[in-house]
Amino acid sequence: MIREVQIHERLSLAQTIPLGLQHVFAMFGATVLVPFLTGLSPAVALLSSGIGTIVFLLLTKSQIPAYLGSSFAYIASLTYFVKDQNNLAAAMGGALVIGIIYVLLFALMSYFGSSWIHKIVPPVVAGPVVAIIGLSLTPTAAGMASEQWYIAIFTLAVTAFLSIYAKGFLKIIPILSGIVIGYIVAAFAGLVDFTGVTASLASLDKIIVSPINADTWQAPVFNKAAILMFAPLAFVTIIEDLGHMIVLGNITHSDPIEKPGFNRVLLGNGLATGIASFLGGPPVTTYGENIGVLAVTRVYSTFNIWVAAFIAIILSFVNPLQALIMSIPTAVMGGVSLYLFGMIGVTGLRTLIEARVDFSKNKNLIIASVIFAVGIGVSSHGVAYATLAGIILNLVLREEKDKVAGNEKGGA
Repeated sequence: MIREVQIHERLSLAQTIPLGLQHVFAMFGATVLVPFLTGLSPAVALLSSGIGTIVFLLLTKSQIPAYLGSSFAYIASLTYFVKDQNNLAAAMGGALVIGIIYVLLFALMSYFGSSWIHKIVPPVVAGPVVAIIGLSLTPTAAGMASEQWYIAIFTLAVTAFLSIYAKGFLKIIPILSGIVIGYIVAAFAGLVDFTGVTASLASLDKIIVSPINADTWQAPVFNKAAILMFAPLAFVTIIEDLGHMIVLGNITHSDPIEKPGFNRVLLGNGLATGIASFLGGPPVTTYGENIGVLAVTRVYSTFNIWVAAFIAIILSFVNPLQALIMSIPTAVMGGVSLYLFGMIGVTGLRTLIEARVDFSKNKNLIIASVIFAVGIGVSSHGVAYATLAGIILNLVLREEKDKVAGNEKGGA
């Protein structure tokens, strides 16, 4: 059984670097996919995620092992202003508004406190929401795996095998090891395209370059249409952040909502997004992929997240390293992602079991069933809608009165 490494612990640098790299592999695909889809720079997205994660860790007192990557919630809005309207400044202005909303909510929550969150999100709500966070991501992982199922299944099998049977340090880097082994097998199968790697090495003067292009960079500008498109989405990502904090608490046996506080989570995420808007990157958010890494490895040290953030920043300047990671076949990452997302889903079920939620009570049954139905059935922002539905039902539905045998009239 893997020894749990707690949030405040630090392993040796020789162990920490591979663990940090494991987190980088987990977040890389999604973080660079957003800029590819929206017309932003992948290198800037990496830089934004690294700097944003460091800001988040500083403001949460290094007590929450969360990595911040590009948010998928804003893809449509970013695509409209960057690709369709060719107005990067307006898009970054919309992203800056997101950061401002987060900071304003931080101020409100700092004044009123955050203990009320546990009252409106009890285990019967938290458990299904956590499960949905994992299950809602599995179609994406399955789609990635479907490109070459045999490579995906092989990578998944290797990762699972190492998680159970590996010895020593190898046991806590099963994801990194699975990706490397899957990559090698895929390369022998002729499924790895090295064109990008060789091209990045062709020009020595372009191996290390600034991720920010001075010719295309634009400062954020407040645009009414952009504000109207971006601002409402802030509440979607805030709810998703809350779900991630619940997952983290369950996995790490801590309570980030109380300590250091959800208000600090909002401040860290808000300032990180604000910084990203000035760099020309997409808004950032906490990543379920990296939470899955914590669940698998049981290594919760925030020091590993610090290292991952610095690696991301370095990657944003080094073209060959970016190209090397980009050359990893989609099926390899799909196999690993199936494992990570499935692990998050099971963590939600464990929450229900450990809290001994009584499903013989109609209230609990209704809340859980609606969360699962909405979370799985709604394709866009299903987690946010499912969470809102669970919170509302928990507040509206009344507890059933237990019937005690012999107390009912008409008894013998």
